[in-house]
Amino acid sequence: MFAVIKAGGKQYRVVAEDVIRIDRQAGEPGDVIEFGEVLVLGGDNPQVGVPTVSGATVAGVILNHDRGDKVIAFKKRRRKNSRRKRGFRHDFSVIRITEILTDGKKPSKTPPEKPKRAAKPKPEAAEGEAKSAKKPAKKPAKKAAAKKSAA
Repeated sequence: MFAVIKAGGKQYRVVAEDVIRIDRQAGEPGDVIEFGEVLVLGGDNPQVGVPTVSGATVAGVILNHDRGDKVIAFKKRRRKNSRRKRGFRHDFSVIRITEILTDGKKPSKTPPEKPKRAAKPKPEAAEGEAKSAKKPAKKPAKKAAAKKSAA
C-alpha cells in the first residue's frame, strides 16, 4: 500500500519503511510525527481524496535534522564598486515512514523497530563448482618474426 502525502507545500509518494527528506519539522530525532493530509491511498482498492482522504494518516519517525548545500546569491553592479554576497542553507528533516493508517486509527507513540534485513546466504557449493569448472587461462599467441627488408 502506498500513500501520497502533502508536507511543506510539496507532495510525496511514500510506502512503509521509506526514508524521505522534507522541510524541517518540529521535534527531536526519535519523535513520532503524523501527516494528516493524505491525498491518495493506493493498493488493492485505491482511494482518492477530495481534497484529502478522510480518516487516513501516515506516521513517521524523525531520524535526524540536516542542512542542504550552500546556495550563494552574488549580486554585482558593474562600475559602482557594489557587491553583495549572501549564502543560504536549507533546513531538512530526514524521516522514516513507519505506517500508513486508515479508518481513523492513531499511530503508536513509540516508533516500531526497523526490520532487519536478512543476510544473503552464500552458496559455498556453487562457488567450489565454479572454481573447478574454470578453464586455465590461455597463453598469449606468439607474434610472427618481423620480415627483414632487402637493402
